[in-house]
Amino acid sequence: MMITKKAMARRTILRGMGTALALPLLDGMVPALSALARTAAKPTLRFGAVYVPNGIVMQNWTPTGEGTAFEFTPILKPLAPFRDQMLVLSGLNSTPPGDVRGGTHSRAATRFLTDEQPRDPERWAEREPVSIDQIAARELGKYTPLSSLELGLEGANFAGSCDSGGFSCAFSYTISWRNAATPLPMEHNPRAVFERLFGDSENTASEGQRARLQDQRSILDSVSEDVARLGRRLGPSDRVKIGSYLDAVRDVERRIQMAEAQGERDVPFMDRPLGAPADFVDHATLMYDLQLLAYQIDRTRIVTFMAGHELSGRTYPHVGVPDAHHPLSHHRGVPDALEKLTKINTHHVSLFASFLEKLRSTPDGDGSLLDHTMIVYGAGMSDSNAHSPYNLPVILLGGGAGQLKGGRHLVYPERTPLANLHVSLLDKLGAPIERIGDSNGPLPNLFSKNAERLSGV
Repeated sequence: MMITKKAMARRTILRGMGTALALPLLDGMVPALSALARTAAKPTLRFGAVYVPNGIVMQNWTPTGEGTAFEFTPILKPLAPFRDQMLVLSGLNSTPPGDVRGGTHSRAATRFLTDEQPRDPERWAEREPVSIDQIAARELGKYTPLSSLELGLEGANFAGSCDSGGFSCAFSYTISWRNAATPLPMEHNPRAVFERLFGDSENTASEGQRARLQDQRSILDSVSEDVARLGRRLGPSDRVKIGSYLDAVRDVERRIQMAEAQGERDVPFMDRPLGAPADFVDHATLMYDLQLLAYQIDRTRIVTFMAGHELSGRTYPHVGVPDAHHPLSHHRGVPDALEKLTKINTHHVSLFASFLEKLRSTPDGDGSLLDHTMIVYGAGMSDSNAHSPYNLPVILLGGGAGQLKGGRHLVYPERTPLANLHVSLLDKLGAPIERIGDSNGPLPNLFSKNAERLSGV
């Protein structure tokens, strides 16, 4: 390979005899020390979290056998094709500190990524909770137009209380927190997600995208000039507010520049969705497809997804469960209820497995999107009848850009903090922290011994 500072365009086409033929990726298309060359050496790492509500039937979830000798259980069987890039983690706990009454569903959802205990507003704020997706987004979000996406399959109204003990609905309806005062809503409307990714375009065609970005740039230029003129007539406190506003405007400008720089990226064609499909499977599939698209075009590298919020009363007649999910989860050990809950749990896993197959089928650098992603899948409680925070159902999927050593069932000592997993993941995502929640160290044996921590570039 001859290394020069020049490179032919990746879209170079041979023309002649009335035909056009696109060239494959050639050495001459890769400039020395270019971003593309760096990406080939160090792939882009992405992170996702998928949350399922109302607990799991653990006897039909937990594999028999440990290490590489584990066998798939009924709920996990749809994930068998991904065994080599799958870690089943047993023994992790999200035990609430202190004597807290009520709010079992609120605690389950909130602690899943924050490791902090929902309490009264004052004590909650004292802990300065931030979910790990948002900690990672502070680092990885520097390189993408959107720092993160928060998605779900059910609408959320944060007003009022939704759980015993007077816990706010926010604690049950999201798993993502920017800080104690900022729960991030899980968007369930595919049209709104599409517009967040591509604006008000009718589809992903590049011509419309370029025009939209140019319009946004013109508006921001005008706003910046007007605000600067206004600032000269304001007092000190208002100038501070205006300064914060201009910082936000500059952040938007920076993200528009990133989107413009992605202009030559091949974007799969998709029409703007009309809204949320009435059919649950269609809705879930579309939301997973939007996650795939966001990863594929590098709009963001951080996605959280709730298959349903805690206390969800959704029914699943299409898999033989006409009963509402949450009341059914209080199964009292009744075999018929456990069978129906197992159907719901397995259905959620099956939809997730279809998403994994699309990630595996999508090329990315020298591998696939699945090779370069780490996704945590699980619930904030194990046995739903007991609302148990012990031995949580948690699996870790993907190749982690060569860092994860899959194909194993890892059983940790009783009451190992879930927060230890979070410390370990953040380290590999290039956003290391010493401690979060009740963590007491990293979780051992997750990663390949020779794996390096990847930066967000």
